[in-house]
Amino acid sequence: MRRAVLATTGISALTVALLAFKPHQLPALAGVTPPRSPTTSHTSADTPPGTPAGTGTFTGDPIDTPYGTVQVSATLSGGKLTAVKVLRAPDRNGRDQQIASYALPRLTQEAIGAQSAHIDAVSGASYTSQGYTQSLQSALDQARA
Repeated sequence: MRRAVLATTGISALTVALLAFKPHQLPALAGVTPPRSPTTSHTSADTPPGTPAGTGTFTGDPIDTPYGTVQVSATLSGGKLTAVKVLRAPDRNGRDQQIASYALPRLTQEAIGAQSAHIDAVSGASYTSQGYTQSLQSALDQARA
């Protein structure tokens, strides 16, 4: 009887501790900012001249990850993030494609909801998430410059 009470108490305490755990966004992987390509343009691809800052489509820098390059473009209207389009994603093999197809829509939904690139990483897709947020931040920086 005593063992049952101890076991139940221990399991309950462990369950409460696990439910209280909240994952945090990963800091930059290995503390290294990926190098920027010298050919990368920091101008909006689809924004006509004279358009106010914060309106148009802005292409983020391509970010190299161990599994491939991630690049996004951000569409803003009046300074509000209205859409994010994934231009490049890791796709070297079926597993990369599977992870990207799972993670990228979630990252896009979260970015539009947060109106920023400061979003949580998707579990199991940390490198892709990191590349996505860095490319998105690059596009947002261009839009707000």
